[in-house]
Amino acid sequence: MGQPQILTGTERRFAESDVIVSKTDTRGVITYVNRTFMKISGYAEADLLGKPHSILRHPEMPRAVFKLLWDMLGAGREVFAYVVNRCKNGDHYWVFAHATPSYDKAGKVVGYHSFRRVPERRIVDETIAPLYRQLLDEERRYPDRKEGLERSHRMVADLLASKGASYDRWIFSL
Repeated sequence: MGQPQILTGTERRFAESDVIVSKTDTRGVITYVNRTFMKISGYAEADLLGKPHSILRHPEMPRAVFKLLWDMLGAGREVFAYVVNRCKNGDHYWVFAHATPSYDKAGKVVGYHSFRRVPERRIVDETIAPLYRQLLDEERRYPDRKEGLERSHRMVADLLASKGASYDRWIFSL
């Protein structure tokens, strides 16, 4: 499973004017990063290009949220989401991400691009972080990782049903 991830517990913040940009191929392998991405994450371009975007995956980010994101992107839809990422040194940072498919001239999906901005702190603190803790707790309750993912994904579906909203509508209602 690789080396254990170092976590410092230190949150990095970035300016509201900063925009983190990356592009991946259809498998999530990084093909482009901007300077802001490198500055905030602590990775050099050579550390990132050709690597899976999951290199940034923070262990406190629920797998169910990534499943939702990949399902939406796989259906050719754009997606907005709150994500906590892990920096190279173990710090972390929250983003409000907008990811969308990239198409070739024939209309075939050839990759994805994402723009990430500073998230609204109140939403992260009051809604997203508590929800993500609940989803993680559910995922970790099951020794079978697949079952844990299915159960936490069901929690998201139930939440959306209780709000009478699609994922997109719910995110923008916060």
